[in-house]
Amino acid sequence: MPVSSQLALQRWRRRDPELIRQLMPFWGWLHRHYFRVVSDGWQQIPASGRLLFVGTHNGGLAAPDMHMFMYDWFRRYGLERRVSGLAHPKVWMGYPPLADLASRTGAIPYHPRLALAALEQGDSLLVYPGGGQDTFRPHRDRGRIHFAGRTGFLRLAIWHDLPIVPLISWGAHDTLVVIEDLYPQFRTLHERGMPWLFGIDPEVMPLYLGLPWGLALGPLLNLPLPVQIHTRVCAPIRFERSGHGASRDRAYVEGCYRQVVDAMQASLEQLRTEVEGR
Repeated sequence: MPVSSQLALQRWRRRDPELIRQLMPFWGWLHRHYFRVVSDGWQQIPASGRLLFVGTHNGGLAAPDMHMFMYDWFRRYGLERRVSGLAHPKVWMGYPPLADLASRTGAIPYHPRLALAALEQGDSLLVYPGGGQDTFRPHRDRGRIHFAGRTGFLRLAIWHDLPIVPLISWGAHDTLVVIEDLYPQFRTLHERGMPWLFGIDPEVMPLYLGLPWGLALGPLLNLPLPVQIHTRVCAPIRFERSGHGASRDRAYVEGCYRQVVDAMQASLEQLRTEVEGR
């Protein structure tokens, strides 16, 4: 691994095991009493080896299902089996306190050099490709896998022959109610001269109902409602071809993208059917 990659990872890696230990009782209370989480599929995770966990974001910036997955991971595997979460770099620009907390619990900015450095150190990776467009998708689309056509995570998995382990959930997108994403309208206003707040393009402009704001506009940090959350670890997905050449084959990558999205969509619909049939 190039020295520059090592130094870059050292700069951004601020994982704090003591903070994680301190957070576990709080996460545990949320898991058992606030969200009443039902979780399954953990036997799907291979006992060893590097993996790429791919999840869907739900519930606004609070992303409660992500934190419940984190709690389940730490209580099963402790702090020894490391997973580096790849977070959007704009989190560090727009929400420094949130970015600091994310860094101390294992997140690094989503950058190819940092991801490769983490893999070289033996970490698995966790990514939510849909980003803000996913976590703030309208409530009517809560049953849809939405990765916005992003394939960077797949190129990474194909290049390094990483099995993809999908993470899905049901219920977390009811912890707030996104009415609509008004980003196209605000983008038009920006192109006509309206500046972005703090000079940062938010890439999403949700209109939503939720705590503590009531009716809110913009990607504001929210407090999730106490809705029951069901999470599931799905069967690993492995691809026929791997290596740098395969990762640069656009048609092949697009086919793998459809394979992952279709598999996760089918699993999400199955989970939804099971939950609503109880």
